[in-house]
Formats: sequence, structure tokens, C-alpha cells
Amino acid sequence: MHEVADHNGVPPPAPTGDELLKVLSALGNPHRMRIVAALMESRNYVSALARQIGMGRPLLHMHLQRLEAAGLVVGTLELAEDGKAMKYFEVAPFFYELTPHVIAQAATTITETADRTAKEEAK
Repeated sequence: MHEVADHNGVPPPAPTGDELLKVLSALGNPHRMRIVAALMESRNYVSALARQIGMGRPLLHMHLQRLEAAGLVVGTLELAEDGKAMKYFEVAPFFYELTPHVIAQAATTITETADRTAKEEAK
């Protein structure tokens, strides 16, 4: 996860190519962008979030997994009053600066595995 500057004002390290590809791929979908927007309002659990954005739970869960794998949202398992386990999601603090320099630097660190995965996703 690429976090904001620490309390001493030290900026986070530049993202690796693999990390940047994962984030851009996760955000390169209108549904996932809407999910992040909805979670900005407040954290939520899957069923309520599915109703809020008008999406089926299985599809929403798949999108949440992609966002979580990219470090953009965080899921926390909690027990409800009735003892039922519920997974709540919220937006993780992140900040990415996209400049030609950042992209060029990240491109030098892309691994063969990430390159192959990106090509498969583009199909």
C-alpha cells in the first residue's frame, strides 16, 4: 500500500511497477471506482454496500477482493450482536502521484510475472 507522508513529512517511496500496475488495474473499472466513492462516505458491510450501489453480492465481493489486493480498501471481520460474522470494508489511506517521471521509474521495476498478468487482463 502506498500511504501518505508520515508524521515527519517524509514522502512515501515511489511505487514499484508491479504495485502501480495493480493499483491502476484495480481502479480501471467504473464499478470499483464507485465502490471506493461509496466507502468514502462510510465503511460498510457487503450486503448493505451491495444494496447501496445496486450490485449483486457475488460481483461486489469480487470487486472488493481486487481493491483489497491492491491495498485500496481494507476488510475487517467483526461479530454482529446476533453472533454472525460480518466483513466491513473501508477505504485505506493511499496517495499516488502520477507523473511521467514516476511512471518511467516504476516501469523499470516491472517483473515478468506482472507484465504477463497485465497483458492477460488487457485481453
